[in-house]
Amino acid sequence: MRQLRLLILGGTSEASALARALAGDARVAPLLSLAGRTKAPVTPPVPFRVGGFGGPAGLAAYLEAERFDLMIDATHPFADRIKRNAVEAAGLAGVPLLAIRRPEWRPQPGDRWTIVPDMAAAAAALGNDPKRVFLTIGQKELAPFREAPVHTYVIRSVDPPDPGHLPPNAVVIIARGPFDEPSERALLDGHRIDVIVTKNSGGTATEAKLAAARALRIPVVMVARPAHPDAETVDTAEQALAWLEARVRQA
Repeated sequence: MRQLRLLILGGTSEASALARALAGDARVAPLLSLAGRTKAPVTPPVPFRVGGFGGPAGLAAYLEAERFDLMIDATHPFADRIKRNAVEAAGLAGVPLLAIRRPEWRPQPGDRWTIVPDMAAAAAALGNDPKRVFLTIGQKELAPFREAPVHTYVIRSVDPPDPGHLPPNAVVIIARGPFDEPSERALLDGHRIDVIVTKNSGGTATEAKLAAARALRIPVVMVARPAHPDAETVDTAEQALAWLEARVRQA
């Protein structure tokens, strides 16, 4: 049986789960690729690299030069550029690609969601009356909220945001999920939050804030996912491992 070389495009809990499952599996030689947006990522138990590839052509060249047999896209649901690059590069290099597409959150009874297409629309949806806003959108997309300075913001991020991107009247909380509902309710209560702005990332790591908002009757401005390119997809890391197992047996 030939050892298969696997490139995992990571940065998510699914990518971490794949890395843990494949560590020590002699049938597969995985390499986890991280974009480098998080300053102190959790060190994976498999070989990894940090940084980009130089677009789809660069990724295709890397796949060919390093003789990868397979690629799994386990990037964040909002990492639309690398998703497009992965599909194009897989076609150029002739490398089979599987994309893990985490299911979206769906509104539940009692939810008060306003769904918007992007961050500019999210900032506009806050309106003109001053509110206390909980932003859980990461550190890279804060600039539109500088155009809505009437509000007070509580911003949670894994890494400290660039001070130049912060809206006025902002408090920053540095924290990494997963979070539970009691702690999320305490945060929302403690900061007297009027509205939450978040991205429809799906998954369980940060879902507790939605349950807390539902219980407290706090409205949520939900930024919809970008459209994803066509690819063979699964919902979970476990399903991706089953896909990989089938290809290992064929090797």
